[in-house]
Amino acid sequence: MKILLSILSGLLSGIISGMGIGGGTILIPALTLFLSVNQHTAQGVNLLYFLPTAAISLFVHIKNKSVNFKIAFPIMGLGVLGAVGGSLLALVLKAAFLKKLFGIFLFLMGFYEIFKKNKKNQKK
Repeated sequence: MKILLSILSGLLSGIISGMGIGGGTILIPALTLFLSVNQHTAQGVNLLYFLPTAAISLFVHIKNKSVNFKIAFPIMGLGVLGAVGGSLLALVLKAAFLKKLFGIFLFLMGFYEIFKKNKKNQKK
């Protein structure tokens, strides 16, 4: 059963990553809830998983001319700084606290998406 859950988690995460949403929204909860992986390990697996899926997705998006490099480069630089800070912070935080923070983040993003879509529908 764990092998099937691993395969489904990877497949769904890959599909979502290819769409540019972020496979970690599926992968991290699947690893922690269904496969009993601790939060630090789940985040590490997600980062390793991210490299090839992001490279392939980036190639496709560049090929389709849907990447604005003038916007992307400054964001990448600041993202690297944020990644260093975030990874150092994650090292000192307990796994249970990280799990709660990630859950709150997902909840807030879902809440934002619900209301963002309602605003678009009201304009039409």
